[in-house]
Amino acid sequence: MRIGRMGYGRNIAAICVALAAVAISATPAQAAKKIKDKESEVAMADAFRSTANAAKSALASGDMSTANSQIVGLQPTNALEKYVTASLKFQYAERRNDPQAIRRALTDMLESGAAPEAQVPYLRYLAGYYSYYLGEHNDAIAQVNYARQLGYTPVETTIILADANIKKKKQAEGLEFLEQAVAQQQASGQAVPEAWFDRAISLSYQNKKWADVAKWTQQKLALYPTAGNWRSGLINFQAAPGLDPQAQLDLYRLQSATGAIASERDVQAYAALAAKSGYEAEAMSVIEAARSNGKLTATEGVTSALLKSISVKAKKDIAALPAQVKKATTAKDGSAAASAGDAYFSLSQFPLAVAQYQLALSKGGVDAARVNSRLGVALARSGDLPGAKAVLAQTSGNWATVANFWTVWVNQQAQRTASLGTPVTTNPTL
Repeated sequence: MRIGRMGYGRNIAAICVALAAVAISATPAQAAKKIKDKESEVAMADAFRSTANAAKSALASGDMSTANSQIVGLQPTNALEKYVTASLKFQYAERRNDPQAIRRALTDMLESGAAPEAQVPYLRYLAGYYSYYLGEHNDAIAQVNYARQLGYTPVETTIILADANIKKKKQAEGLEFLEQAVAQQQASGQAVPEAWFDRAISLSYQNKKWADVAKWTQQKLALYPTAGNWRSGLINFQAAPGLDPQAQLDLYRLQSATGAIASERDVQAYAALAAKSGYEAEAMSVIEAARSNGKLTATEGVTSALLKSISVKAKKDIAALPAQVKKATTAKDGSAAASAGDAYFSLSQFPLAVAQYQLALSKGGVDAARVNSRLGVALARSGDLPGAKAVLAQTSGNWATVANFWTVWVNQQAQRTASLGTPVTTNPTL
């Protein structure tokens, strides 16, 4: 996609629609001030110097017609005069917002042989920047890489390499550079633009790289934890084929915990999956909460029918829990305790769930990854945030992704508690 024309001095995000704001270290207008000739080092012909000074004066006063005529009249005969001529052309083109002419002037400046050595890395970067702007991505990559080899390595160079590679359909390379740019931005103490993550998530989603979808989504949510971002991020990841229904249920639970259950469809999907998984009381709670806060009406057909079909079983399951816990205590392995923990978890009785999960792990014979994931969440919902982080970090396999999503939430609760002293809620929030 060629980049449309626009005024200069803006940031890269305005130029690259898919990536976000990073201020160019020096705009073309500032660059004109950086680029200096060597008039004090090498003699220029008097006639050339006179014409060049007249062009400079015309540029300074905004007399573009006179400036152009003076620049056209220059007849450089040595390296310095060629550099000065190209520099004046650069300034004239910059004043006229003519990126193609700017790019040609930069080539002339670099090829003159008289560009100040200290300025060459930056000039190479500018050449790459304007090639990128003009859609000449091969040259952009070559020039920016040259600039980086010469020591000019700010984050904007990495972003250009990222997007230029992406536009050349080299998405793996582009995403590697984008990851480097995120690290650079964070190391500098600057905020990472949200759109960087959006671009990476979109590309990963298109290519069905679900681990990368999760990774980039988690990074985005760590910095931009709005309810809308939580909803879109979790829903996107749930499109992954073969996702364990129990893992999917825990992602709906996280969506609820973050206040990201936003629609009737969200409520229906969450409640239906909870009921199908054997947690009818949780499904009832989801439906009732949605009705109370206006996300569902009492006459909505799908959930009304579901509520009617599960209400009796929900009550029976709750009544049977004490016997289930007693059985878990004497069982030879942890399966019964894990089931009891799941039941308490579904009822938002998290301290009781913690005890059962810990018992299940001590007895063994259970899916440790799943139990650890839910134990970590239960600890967090019980208020033990450090313990939750430690347990979630132990989760392995496919459940590690679920645990990592929850870890983002746990970290945010820890930050909230540290800054405001706000206790962690133990009830789902639709």
